[in-house]
Amino acid sequence: MARETAPIILLADDQADVREALRLLLKSEGLASVGVGDPEAAVDATRRQDFACALIDCNYRRDTTSGEEGLLLLERLRQQTPELPVVVMTAWGNVPLTVEAMRRGAADFVEKPWDNARLLAVLRAQVALRAGARRQRRLEAENALLRGDQGDGFIAESTAMRRVGALVDRVAPSEANVLVLGENGTGKGVIAQRIHRLSARAERSLVKVNMGGIAESVFESEMFGHVRGAYTDAKGERIGRFELADGGTLFLDEVGNVPPAQQPKLLRVLEDGEFERLGSSRTQRVDVRLVSATNADLSAEVAAGRFRKDLLYRLNTLEIHLPPLRERNEDILPLARQFLARSGQRYGRATLRLAPSAERALLAWAWPGNVRELQHLMERAALLADNDQVSAAALAFGTPMASAPELDGMTLEQAEGWLVKRALQRYQGNLQRAADALGITRQSLYRRLEKHELRDGIDEPGLD
Repeated sequence: MARETAPIILLADDQADVREALRLLLKSEGLASVGVGDPEAAVDATRRQDFACALIDCNYRRDTTSGEEGLLLLERLRQQTPELPVVVMTAWGNVPLTVEAMRRGAADFVEKPWDNARLLAVLRAQVALRAGARRQRRLEAENALLRGDQGDGFIAESTAMRRVGALVDRVAPSEANVLVLGENGTGKGVIAQRIHRLSARAERSLVKVNMGGIAESVFESEMFGHVRGAYTDAKGERIGRFELADGGTLFLDEVGNVPPAQQPKLLRVLEDGEFERLGSSRTQRVDVRLVSATNADLSAEVAAGRFRKDLLYRLNTLEIHLPPLRERNEDILPLARQFLARSGQRYGRATLRLAPSAERALLAWAWPGNVRELQHLMERAALLADNDQVSAAALAFGTPMASAPELDGMTLEQAEGWLVKRALQRYQGNLQRAADALGITRQSLYRRLEKHELRDGIDEPGLD
């Protein structure tokens, strides 16, 4: 499997001037891109190169109005590279085409002519999600081999998680709303994905929304959309998350953070499936299966008057309690091995393995950060282990960076220089191996050598 390098965005548009404008815009923001002029070239490019995200137009020379070529390209890219986020560009106001693209698996959309700020925000978000999608896919494949599972990122070696798995398998095929409860980092998003995959809606969209990241001022626009002129900067229509999830599943993460003033609006659409876009009087209907998640005690929030009781009853038709990692001891080592293998692939250290001392230390740790803490710990170990066997000493529980407590007082620039220097020392000045270990390209490493004045003593052809 190809290692992760500096993110590159694929641009597919049949107009050369559009591709050049996009390239220059992305370059100004430090993002690299590769442009192609037709769907076949886009498919071929993804076979030959790893992209962090694809931005594709919906219309090409054979058909400049219907968008069908773009939809077919979207499907081909999704089939060829399922974890590749694909953002579609549609003509302003072409709402049906946008909805169809999202239903076929588009990660997001931008309207042409595009707004630079929104385009960059969308692409940066998808680039950030790409690494997570790659890791999730590898974990799913490894689980399928080890456990005979169908591969959805769900590990259940412990009795506690087997009970959770059995409950998920029973409720997933239903249409009931599900509330997933658990501490931060326990894997509530994995449960939501499994529910969707095992439901009758599996072929439709799973739309994920972090409710804690939506400002109250834009809540209605994000969730229900808006029409042109709904407010000062509303220069075009926007599709809300409920409409995008029509026919599929909507996952509301951190649902306990919904502002009290917005809770009645959310309750209405859950009760009767109806809503209006912001600025519109036309009522729309949607068919959405809702999965929510929170680490908050919603019953206590209801008692305190911060969360509506009737909204809670709409969310928790079925509740799934996800146990913390400290209560599922049998899952710790399988998860650790999976995360270590994934990080080893990413950093060019595929032969990494846990030493017996490391396994004992992992089983003895209390895991206050749950599965997310374990994932981060294994990534640090993959970066900083001195050889192919990860020892207990390389884990450094509870420190900002394994084997490097001095990083805690460093600036970001100082920490980057330290990591580059350590990689060069580990690989005796071999620039390619150091770049691989750092997860960057050789050219990116050259730039950092210049930046941190680390070229002295390095003699490798092509450096200059």
